[in-house]
Amino acid sequence: MSEIVPIDPSVLRLIHTSFGKEGGLQPFAREIMLIEGHVAGTTHSQVGEWEEELREEDFLVLRRQPDNPHDPMAIMVLDEKGRRLGYVPRDRNEILARLLDAGKFLFGRIITKRRLGDWLKIDLRIFLRD
Repeated sequence: MSEIVPIDPSVLRLIHTSFGKEGGLQPFAREIMLIEGHVAGTTHSQVGEWEEELREEDFLVLRRQPDNPHDPMAIMVLDEKGRRLGYVPRDRNEILARLLDAGKFLFGRIITKRRLGDWLKIDLRIFLRD
């Protein structure tokens, strides 16, 4: 069974109300693309059980995990149902973690997903909503 992390409905509402029906940004909302990369640790999650549900341009929730024993700057990457895909790679998470800790609203979007052997590679972009 996959791990499900509760997501505050207001976070999803903020993501979805920032964009129109065709996915275009609404007036007065700015979306600033910060980085492109991949989701780390997908082989350690249960994403294989529901990977067929993931689509390009799906929104991803970023959740800080400061008590992570392996990385105090850890940022979990979740789908909208709260299922853990993995993490923002350690070599790219420090500035993003500081922005999240400062109360900034960051989210991700899937660019592509593909199987490379046993690894599900999920490429994403991370945005700041301002």
